[in-house]
Amino acid sequence: MRRRAMLAWAVHLYTALSAPLGVWAVFAIFDGDYRTAWLLLFATMFVDSTDGMLARRVRVAEVLPGFDGRRLDDVVDYFCWVVVPLILLIRAGLLPAWAVAAPLLASGYGFGQAEAKTEDDYFLGFPSYWSLFGFYLYLLDTPLGFNTALVLFLSILVFVPIRYPYPTKTRPLRPVTLALGAVWGGTLIGLAALLPDPPRWPIWASLAYPAYYLLLTLGLWWRRRTADHPI
Repeated sequence: MRRRAMLAWAVHLYTALSAPLGVWAVFAIFDGDYRTAWLLLFATMFVDSTDGMLARRVRVAEVLPGFDGRRLDDVVDYFCWVVVPLILLIRAGLLPAWAVAAPLLASGYGFGQAEAKTEDDYFLGFPSYWSLFGFYLYLLDTPLGFNTALVLFLSILVFVPIRYPYPTKTRPLRPVTLALGAVWGGTLIGLAALLPDPPRWPIWASLAYPAYYLLLTLGLWWRRRTADHPI
């Protein structure tokens, strides 16, 4: 039992490590070292993508019932997926400071929802993918007005109860989603490593995965809609 408890605490520590990585990214941002900041944010994304699998394997909820790993995960995710990338976008001149109120408040609402993640493994409302959207805005150096409009629009979508696939859990096409996601993630890390001047073609090619994710979201929504309201 002691060994299982140590493993469970190790998984929680692994989740919590994203917090100091995020703080390190903030220091890098204020030093103007955006390459390091993005690489650190991708390190937190890797942790977030793998800690759930480890937690299920070790059965942390069963071994440590008095410690809520999901609450820890939400705290770390809000900081690393919402706060830090928004700071970076402001410092990089890609987003006005006033505009961050919308994603900060919307994501706070999203994380606070009891069904932010549904029982059948979907995100309810637009998930807080601000790091990923922010990285593309940074890579493409898109205009301030476009960035502001997009961030405000996505903030509104947090409140719209559309179900978005949870890439590592949602069952339909899960092997395809995981395989494509792994290639996509590796591509983004490679682009971050090549900052400040990565080649353009991998950037545009990498947008194939967000397009796939959007089509998967819409396709699953349509399937549920037709199942509930057959023609």
